[in-house]
Amino acid sequence: MERPGAKIGLFGIGLDTYWPQFAGLRDRLLGYQGYIAERLSGLGAEVVDLGLVDDPDKARAAGQRCSREGVEAIFLYISTYALSHTVLPIAQRAKVPIIVLNLQPVPAIDYAAFNALGDRGIMTGEWLAHCQACCVPEIANVFNSCGIDYHLVTGWLKEEYAWEQISSWVQAVSVRAVLRDARIGILGHYYAGMLDVYTDLTRLAEVFGSHFELLEMDLVKKLRDAVSGTQVDAKLAQFRAEFAVSPECEKAELERAAQTSCALDRLASEKRLGALAYYYEGLDGNAHENIVTSVIAGNTLLTAHHVPVAGECEVKNVVAMKIMDTFGAGGSFSEFYVIDYEDDVVLWGHDGPAHPAIAEGAVALVPLPVYHGKPGKGLSIQMSVRSGPVTLLSVVQGPGGSTFFLLAEGEAVPGPTLQIGNTNSRYRFPLSAREFTDKWSKAGPAHHCAIGVGKVAGRIEKLARLLGIECRRVC
Repeated sequence: MERPGAKIGLFGIGLDTYWPQFAGLRDRLLGYQGYIAERLSGLGAEVVDLGLVDDPDKARAAGQRCSREGVEAIFLYISTYALSHTVLPIAQRAKVPIIVLNLQPVPAIDYAAFNALGDRGIMTGEWLAHCQACCVPEIANVFNSCGIDYHLVTGWLKEEYAWEQISSWVQAVSVRAVLRDARIGILGHYYAGMLDVYTDLTRLAEVFGSHFELLEMDLVKKLRDAVSGTQVDAKLAQFRAEFAVSPECEKAELERAAQTSCALDRLASEKRLGALAYYYEGLDGNAHENIVTSVIAGNTLLTAHHVPVAGECEVKNVVAMKIMDTFGAGGSFSEFYVIDYEDDVVLWGHDGPAHPAIAEGAVALVPLPVYHGKPGKGLSIQMSVRSGPVTLLSVVQGPGGSTFFLLAEGEAVPGPTLQIGNTNSRYRFPLSAREFTDKWSKAGPAHHCAIGVGKVAGRIEKLARLLGIECRRVC
């Protein structure tokens, strides 16, 4: 899976004046920092440990090292009170987001044991090992004044809540790095007339850092013509392994889809694609129409193997799908289907590629006698998203040049769905189906969204903060 560990910098801050005054304090604080480094590595991060910074010269050196080693973000551990001049030079040189870890060693001081120490010098040293919160306002003041991007995690060293937040930040940093390096293919053209789907690629490149590769159908035809019978046989075996192939599927249709799937695999490999948006029609009997009416199975396999594919050339939505997939939540291409007012649920689904990793049971490969609103006929995917928590994400290009995330958390619930050769599921939200539909629609997204499993809205909100964009949450 394309989910590499984020490269992050870690440094602690302290005050060098304290070390000769309080024996053992520095070593104790370094021990806490070592614990943090170990936990961060356990989350899959590549940790660049910059040590304990306690004077401005060390801060400058640490900042230069962050810049030199290309860290994606910095985790700043407040080990005790420290002067803000040990922080600012790092932020100025590294120029990456900073997550401030305000983590004291324990949830509360043992006051009786502390006061029983008697010696005020020893007591002061003990207090300094617990006074992480002391300089949080100072650091925030300086960062605010200098326009430096930062985020706070406040808690105690082994607190589960704090580490859930830290883990979410690490994941968000990793997803941001994947998006920045992603090559997103655009094959064909938009579905004509879907004005909401039309996309400003320059704005997407500005926000996410992704590269958008414009692809020709002629290239897919060339790759498809070069597919061997042996490759087709291997792809048919993959179909049988990863899909529940309906006995209604004709042999010729399966072979047609398998040949196209091999070409799509080659396209993704040669162009190093991390995602793909596509749409095409072609003329009756044209070679390109033959290709585009046989892509669904292959595009679903690409999606299953972490190259998400969105139909109708919905580029914004394939970015949302890529985000979901990189967070490990899946991310299937969906749109409103119908509202069930009796059960108070909304049905979402779509024809075309789906994400098998989030399916309830087997993913069926079935024949469709007609692709509604599209040319031709061929094979299609039929599945439902498994019951349980879900997150919906839309990447929205709004008025005034804005780009923002639209989010909702709900639940996929069992019940009847439409067996029409599409992905189709029932969703219930904290709002009524009517209220959800109105609030989601009035936010102004395109009519597609990415649906993933689990509650990942908190992580997506952190990603939005790293990207510097707004995140609107419906529920």
